[in-house]
Parts: sequence; C-alpha cells; structure tokens
Amino acid sequence: MAHSSAKKVAFAAFIGTTIEWYDFYIYALASVLIFSQLFFPADNEFIGILGSFATFAIGFLARPLGAIIFGHIGDRLGRKKSLIITLMLMGIATTSVGLLPTFATAGIVAPILLVLLRILQGIAVGGEWGGAVLMATEHAPKGFKNFFSSFAQWGSPAGNVLALLVFSYIMRLPQDLLFDAQYWRIPFLISFVLLIIGFIARITLTESPVFIESEKQLSAVKLRESAPLIQVIKQALPLLILAIGANILSFSGIFSNTLMIGYTTLVLHVEKHVILDALFWVAIVHFITQPFMAYFSELMKAAHFLILSAILAMLSMFVLFPIINNGTQNSFIIGISILVICYSGFYGVIAGYLSHVFPVRIRYTALSISYQGCAAIFGSLIPMIGGYLIYTYQTVWYPLALFYCTLGIVSIICIYLLNRVNHFEE
Repeated sequence: MAHSSAKKVAFAAFIGTTIEWYDFYIYALASVLIFSQLFFPADNEFIGILGSFATFAIGFLARPLGAIIFGHIGDRLGRKKSLIITLMLMGIATTSVGLLPTFATAGIVAPILLVLLRILQGIAVGGEWGGAVLMATEHAPKGFKNFFSSFAQWGSPAGNVLALLVFSYIMRLPQDLLFDAQYWRIPFLISFVLLIIGFIARITLTESPVFIESEKQLSAVKLRESAPLIQVIKQALPLLILAIGANILSFSGIFSNTLMIGYTTLVLHVEKHVILDALFWVAIVHFITQPFMAYFSELMKAAHFLILSAILAMLSMFVLFPIINNGTQNSFIIGISILVICYSGFYGVIAGYLSHVFPVRIRYTALSISYQGCAAIFGSLIPMIGGYLIYTYQTVWYPLALFYCTLGIVSIICIYLLNRVNHFEE
C-alpha cells in the first residue's frame, strides 16, 4: 500500500472521528452544565441533574446496537459505506439537538426527543470507531500499523479541544444570552458545518484493500457465511470477552474530564469555567502527545507497550491528586496533564492492537462490539462509581485512585492473555 494513500486514509479517519467526538463531548459537557435547566422541570434541580445524566448514559447503552448494525455493514458491504452512514447519522442527530424545543415550551416532549436523538448518537458512535480504526490500519504500511491506527484515536482529543473551546466561550455568556437568547444551541448547530467537511473527506476514500482481498477469496470458493455477529459468538467469544476487558482502561479518560469537573467543583469548590479552561489545555497536551506515543510504540511489541503505559497511568494517579489539591488552575493543568500523557500511549495503541486479534471477515463486528460493549458497561459505570466515591470520601482521594488502578489491572491481565494467542497480520 502506497504511503500517500495510507496518509490520506489516516487523515480522513482523523477528521471523521474528530467530528464524531466533538459531537460526543459537547453533549457530555451540556449534560453536566446546562441540560438540567433546559429539558427538565425548572422547579426540581435533582430531577434535572438526574435526567440530564441519564440521557448521557443512554448514549453509551445504545452503542452496542450500533456496533452490531454497522459491524454487519462493514464486514459485508465494506468499511467505507459504513463510515459514511455513521458520520451522517451522528451529524444530523447532533444538529437536531440544537433545534429542539425546551421543557418550558414543549413539556415532556422535549426530554423524550432528546433521549431519541441521544440514542441515534450512540448508535452512530457504536459503528464509527471500529470502521475508522480498520480503514486506517488496513491501509497502513507494514511496520506502522499502530501508528496509523492511532489517527482514528487522535480524533478524541481533537474533538475534545473543539468542544471545550466552544463551551469555554458560551459558559462565560450572561444567563439571558445563554438561555433566553438561546446561544446554547450554537455548539450543536456547528456540527452541521463539520458534517459537510467530514463527508467530503470520506467520500473520496478507497475501500480497504484487506477487505477487497477477503471478498475476492470468498467469491472464489463461493462460500455462504452466517451473519458476522453469529460468527463472532461461535468462533471468537473468549477473544471478544478478553478484548472488552482490555478496553476498560480506554474509558478511564472519564477521570481526566467528567470526574475532574466533579472533584474540583464539589470538593475544591472552584468555579466551573476554571476547570473547563484547565481541561482545554489538558486536551491540547493530549492532542500533541498521543501521535508521538503511538509512533514510539512501534519500537517494541504492542502488548508490552500497552502494559507499560497502563502501569504508568496507574502510578500517575498518586501524583495527580497531591498536585490538583493546590486548587489553582495551573495545578489542574499540570496534574491532569501528567495523567493524560501516561494514558495517551495506551489509548492511542489499543485500537490497532485489538484489530489484529480477529480475522478479516468478522473484524469490524468483533472490534466494534469489544469497544462498544465495554463502553455500555464501563463507560456508564465509571462516572457513577467515581461520582459516588467523590461524594462519599470528599478530600480523601485514595479510593478514587485505587478504583482507577483496579481498571488498569483488569486491562493488563486481558492484554497479557490476548498476547498468548495468534494474531492476524496482513
């Protein structure tokens, strides 16, 4: 595969996942910061907060459905077709959130519509990640598989930077502009512009050469296959379970954003805009660091690099809290950045590593379910358990650090076991 073609695909994967994650992060930030006041009864703050977080969690629960639907499309009709559909679905759903009526004007209809759009977002993200990773990996030249696959993962910090940049602006607006003049809609409406950019980037791509070759071989033997999901369950269920476990630390990124907002505002009593500004600079650090970490990973076995990164991330938790407890914006930037630098190596490489655990014909489905199944279980549980620990122990941060380490240990064990099986290399 020519390097120029591989670079084009990697760039398109980066652009597409940046847009997908921008959409994801603006919803996450809105759930924490403003949705309780917009889509739920104004006279009951508890119901509003609970409801906004519930709609956020529903998106995680919808992801496995997207993994199954678009995994089937990607394994049978092609990676490119699946990726174009997921991008369109995500962009339209997010833009539509910016057009919704609020509870004050539509009553119970408003949160119902919000939930439906959140489900569509979850389905889109569920199908997006696996396809973006595979397009980048299967086009990549030999010896650079992890590096090129990391471009799909690179979209996460890039989307986070964009989302935080927009929200840092709108959260400084006076309340009458934010809510009465409806400036809160701006982050969601911007998604339509990004959707057009992403569509142009993806429509010009060539299909995965690995997928094309697999199709030729299948046609030559005229083999009738069962659905990819059935094949995954019959042929690769133990690998799928281990892949879900290996992915757990990928979702510990929730610690560096959502839980840090909760910890700094609830325990350290800082203003929301202070931690949002700090997280913006942390996202910049993540964005800069991740490709270098992924490039460096090519110097050793991917499994060894992942285990080393996980250990460093676990140790960084015991540096993070003593620093951020100083309560200043600079301490937040430094402390959380240390965690993110250690974690970025794991996050950047895990996708490419797991893509070679499964055979080509079921790879999109298996890879997507492993990640999105983990998202549905742990992506929703981690903020709930972490929030409980913050609320219960307040300034005693050791339980939260030990919880993070538990997640890391599970991932390390699963990666160690996966490394003992044969991987599929093209």
